[in-house]
Amino acid sequence: METNWLGGIFGGALIGLSAVLMLLFNGRITGISGIVGSLLVNQSFSERLWRALFILGLLIGAAIYITIHGELELHLQASRSLLILSGLLVGIGTNLGSGCTSGHGVCGIARLSKRSITATLIFIGVAMLTVFIKQKLGL
Repeated sequence: METNWLGGIFGGALIGLSAVLMLLFNGRITGISGIVGSLLVNQSFSERLWRALFILGLLIGAAIYITIHGELELHLQASRSLLILSGLLVGIGTNLGSGCTSGHGVCGIARLSKRSITATLIFIGVAMLTVFIKQKLGL
């Protein structure tokens, strides 16, 4: 099995750099769920603009990757309805947890936030439990 650990290191460094730049220049935590969620509520034009540009940047980053590598290989092993249900549950969870893995896991842990460290441990624990249950049920 080939492992592209160098790409992971480079990608992680870019994520960290983008989080630092967002905090430095915008005074905001880089939490994707919060950025997207607040894009959909009544905000001033400048608030909506930076949020929309941030999301556009994520999409452009994926397009650049596809241009360089020729494809973005995804292996989805779930039905469309299960993916939709999963997305809704993630949305509910990020709302209940006041953030997502990018906000808590990247930015919160870097700021030594006890709440973010706890949330990230819960994210990881639930993910491990989900994989365990899925494997035991043969799904």
